[in-house]
Amino acid sequence: MSDTAARPLLVYMIVGEESGDQLAAPMMQSLRARTAGNIRFKGVGGERMEREGLASLFPIEDIAVMGLSAVLGRLPLIVKRVYQSVDDVVAADPDLLVIIDSPDFTHNVAKRVRKRAPHIPVVGYVSPSVWAWRPGRARRMAAYVDHLLAILPFEPEVHRRLGGPPTSFVGHSIIQRAGDFRPEPGERSDPGAGTAPVLLVLPGSRRSEVTRLLADFRGAVDILKAERPDLRVLLPAVPRLLPHIEQEVARWRHPPEIVTGEAGKLAAFRSAHAALAASGTVSLELAISGVPMAIAYKLDWFYRRIKDLNRFLPIASVTSMVLPNIILGENVVPEFLDGDANPQALADAVRPLLADSPERRVQVEAFARLDEMMRLPSGAAQADEAARVALGLVQNSINLDQNSA
Repeated sequence: MSDTAARPLLVYMIVGEESGDQLAAPMMQSLRARTAGNIRFKGVGGERMEREGLASLFPIEDIAVMGLSAVLGRLPLIVKRVYQSVDDVVAADPDLLVIIDSPDFTHNVAKRVRKRAPHIPVVGYVSPSVWAWRPGRARRMAAYVDHLLAILPFEPEVHRRLGGPPTSFVGHSIIQRAGDFRPEPGERSDPGAGTAPVLLVLPGSRRSEVTRLLADFRGAVDILKAERPDLRVLLPAVPRLLPHIEQEVARWRHPPEIVTGEAGKLAAFRSAHAALAASGTVSLELAISGVPMAIAYKLDWFYRRIKDLNRFLPIASVTSMVLPNIILGENVVPEFLDGDANPQALADAVRPLLADSPERRVQVEAFARLDEMMRLPSGAAQADEAARVALGLVQNSINLDQNSA
């Protein structure tokens, strides 16, 4: 690797689904800028990465599956793609391997690459949720990930405490888009000003989530509409789930207005007074938008049974599953798990958030602190910081190689 400066840097990047593709493409742009174009890319990626010049080893649709039954149904192909990826990485002998999100796939590749080609530096981009589920993964990850790029500010300390790999917070893209979520004058009326309150219903981005939560969300909406007939209910729908959601809400006594497209979703966030949402990144989007919320999540049958083994296998190392709560270090957002996520409890939690109430003010005031907590001190963009840290690891590897020569 001592001739790296004379030849283009080779970076191998692997993503497992669209969310990874969204992170990888701007990182590729930043890597290209920082190397003055003296760089080549190989790997597995989606449309955005292909637009940046990557010829994907195979379509990511082959491995972008969610849910236990879907994974089992495609398991032979997924296993084949793992070994195909490993073979290709080892044959390419890149200066850096970057694995992005989708740990069930990307980390299985990295483990095998480390065994066959231990000299290849490995960067992981997006930490698995070791702070919430199977914390022992952090220490195991240190064996095959040389540096981890975290998108949540508390994750470096979590990995330090759990014995995980060296970890750097590189920022979160939502902070760069904060202006898209925040209302301009007149877009969100003051609560209690006499105008109809607006409630967002966000049942999740996966079919299994939507199926588990919609019935209880419907019951909560029925209770709230009985009390406030003027309540306006908006449901931003993920495009691939739109037919399923339309079919489900058609049976509601008070069907919500379904919102489609990114522009429609952002407009809905800017107008909303409160939200009833599934757990996930959407809670952070709502907080950045200044929308108080109640969060619900229901485990599927598989994870519910594993949860029963908690006294034998610790699952959670945090007191909340809501991202704004974890970042703030304060449980300001109420959350409801499994049987607690029933219509009456959800309605009771949302009701005060639609008015100018102490419950609403507590959340809104807490959310105002998130910007500072999630912004990088340097003010750098997420992709630029990710590229800077990753290239630093490559340089360290080159120096070590030269010193041992």
